[in-house]
Amino acid sequence: MKTKVLMAILAAVIAGLIAVPWIASYFYVFIFTEILILGLFAASFNLIFGYTGMLSFGHAAFFGIGAYAMALILIHLEWPFLVSLLVSMGASALLALVIGFLSVRLNEVYFAMLTLAFGMMVFAIAYQWRSVTNGSDGLAGFTLGSFGLGLDLTLANPSVYYHVVLGIVAIASIVLYLICRSSFGMTLKAIRQNPERVSFAGLNVRTYRLVAFVIGGTFAGLTGGLIAPFLRVASPELLHWSMSAEPILMAILGGTGYFLGPFIGAAAFVLLETVITTYTQAWMLVLGIILAVMVIFFRKGLLGTVIDWWMEVKK
Repeated sequence: MKTKVLMAILAAVIAGLIAVPWIASYFYVFIFTEILILGLFAASFNLIFGYTGMLSFGHAAFFGIGAYAMALILIHLEWPFLVSLLVSMGASALLALVIGFLSVRLNEVYFAMLTLAFGMMVFAIAYQWRSVTNGSDGLAGFTLGSFGLGLDLTLANPSVYYHVVLGIVAIASIVLYLICRSSFGMTLKAIRQNPERVSFAGLNVRTYRLVAFVIGGTFAGLTGGLIAPFLRVASPELLHWSMSAEPILMAILGGTGYFLGPFIGAAAFVLLETVITTYTQAWMLVLGIILAVMVIFFRKGLLGTVIDWWMEVKK
């Protein structure tokens, strides 16, 4: 019975997401596109934090590199969208491998501070290497050509691009979910709880952490490749440490102990920001207060709290 209810809710959510461009204005199409992209971004961070227990303050580096890779390819090479997206993932994976190799040997606050340092280094390079990145102005003026696979899609149409993002995010989420539910994902959970015991069992904790870090960076690069055409620009702000704070907040807000938690957190974050900015210019102060209250009183995140409440009702 429980499984049937969950499947019915999931089917209704999927149907609603598919129907968004047909029942809502372009404004909400843009909002839901942003939610989907940032939700996957937060989920990629949650693989590193929620499952492996590594708090990274530099996750935006992979997000931003994915965006810059997409923009550079579209400007100079004009490759199909899917090919450009794969290059974005590859560039972010390579960067994550380098940063992860140097960072995963450290624990807790030292790991967090080192990832922050590397993230700011990447931001500084993008900000100052004007001949490639156009500095603070970022890369803009690129156009979306063909999608690839022989499909004739008008990616410049917001509704079409929304459905493309929805499909890619859905596929990526399924892959990420299978990774989290695999024996590899279970090992990551064990490392988060007791790395010493996992090490005593004969497993190389550092290798598992590095692989998880690279996977998380790769999926972050995917979201970066999706955000550049959406924003029509790849700018240094996408690499800034403040951007790294967003997936942290979204994951905690939704619930780090649940796979769908980051998606719920991303939806809450974007919708709250959208509503508050319509009423006041001091939206960051109001949003900060609301989010602080929610984090304090919803200890397991929004999704975790709802699940606990549902279990109490069922009793």
